[in-house]
Amino acid sequence: MRTAMSAAAGSVLLLGCLAQPAASASNSTSADGSSRARVLVFSKTAGFRHDSIPDGVTAVRQLGVAGGFRVDATEDAGAFTTANLRRYDAVVFLSTTGDVLDAVQQAAFEGYIRHGGGYVGIHAAADTEYDWAFYGGLVGARFESHPAIQPATVRVEDRAHPATSGLDRTWNRTDEWYDYRSNPRERVHVLASLDESSYTGGTMNGDHPIAWCQNYQGGRAFYTGGGHTRESYEDPVFRRHLLGGMLYAVDAVRADCRPENGYRPLFDGTSLDGWRQAGPGSFTLSDDGTLTSTGGMGLLWYADRSFGAYSLKLDWKTTTGAPSGTDDDDSGDHNSGDDNSGDDNSGVFVGFPPSDDPWSAVDNGYEIQIDATDVPEKTTGSVYGFRSADLKKRDRALNPPGEWNTYEIRVVGERLRVWLNGVQINDFTNTDPARSLRDGHIGLQNHGADDQVSFRDVRIRELPVKGD
Repeated sequence: MRTAMSAAAGSVLLLGCLAQPAASASNSTSADGSSRARVLVFSKTAGFRHDSIPDGVTAVRQLGVAGGFRVDATEDAGAFTTANLRRYDAVVFLSTTGDVLDAVQQAAFEGYIRHGGGYVGIHAAADTEYDWAFYGGLVGARFESHPAIQPATVRVEDRAHPATSGLDRTWNRTDEWYDYRSNPRERVHVLASLDESSYTGGTMNGDHPIAWCQNYQGGRAFYTGGGHTRESYEDPVFRRHLLGGMLYAVDAVRADCRPENGYRPLFDGTSLDGWRQAGPGSFTLSDDGTLTSTGGMGLLWYADRSFGAYSLKLDWKTTTGAPSGTDDDDSGDHNSGDDNSGDDNSGVFVGFPPSDDPWSAVDNGYEIQIDATDVPEKTTGSVYGFRSADLKKRDRALNPPGEWNTYEIRVVGERLRVWLNGVQINDFTNTDPARSLRDGHIGLQNHGADDQVSFRDVRIRELPVKGD
């Protein structure tokens, strides 16, 4: 289980009461002997120099105080040595331009990333090191051109990642909007994109990623195209966006940063067409597109059709709960609606036949559990009652109550696998013909009157039966 940085919780209040992830202790140790994440801000320029760089450095320093990590800043490429980089959990390229590192320094940085380092690219970081292939892959896409500074609408595509979890589905802001030489979508996990119809001068044919993350050759990478203007670094929403990206980069929070293509929504935050409620409980739909369980035992199930081979993704969070890995409720009374542990309980059901009886899913399908405090085979990430998650991987991947997590539930044939925030935590094969996974429905459980678990962005990608 990860240890929270004491300062991270304070970032919620300092940055405008928008929930941000609690940060974990890093592998670096500061001069006073405490274990804190450490970030290096690098802002050397060999081309155009942005006058917003000092504002950006100041903002990152302030975000370090709020987020519980130390910040050093430099324009000296000599900082890029193997020994020095080892001191840092992430390196921020803040509007760097041109060729800023020599071959030896590049090699040191490549080794740093391959050994698990973090990278944050801000704005002109994409206008840097055009002849360095490794860096081109790390930043994700290279700058091509830009129109005049103007307002635009940003469409938020991932609302679970800490850089975008606090945003509405659309984000209206003014900046200098980069066009890129290639579309990175096939290689990275897009967090947000530009609506090219909302401004003039976009040249990416309507699919215009502007912020993304990825796992890259052993390291973690986050890039945002925003940050040209000095005003950006005074904007509390943009600052929260940066903080979330940095917390991901220093490995303080987990997120699914694998490329995501080919999914279609089953629930997009606006309509429950195709869904039916079984049992006495229900879900409330908020203006931000979040479903939250309420009432007694029940199941919101997708009745429009059943599925065979597929990858199901959805975002979820609990309101309360004991720390992950804690077993303070060994009663095994999962579906009684009596939750003595004081934490929230829910789950995602797959592989069950159509029925308006919520117990049909329990008796004929499989539940991927959401409950931090039950016994191993009945806790978060388990195939409830059948197979525990890998608890060490689960605990490391799990974000705390109040923060969003992402499940991927992949079913091919009778094999069911579960990823939590991009980490595979379960692999189960069904052997019971009565519970066959080859064709069945999908549902979200509302467990009991006192349980409040939220879901959003339910999407699915159908897979070939013989592949995944």
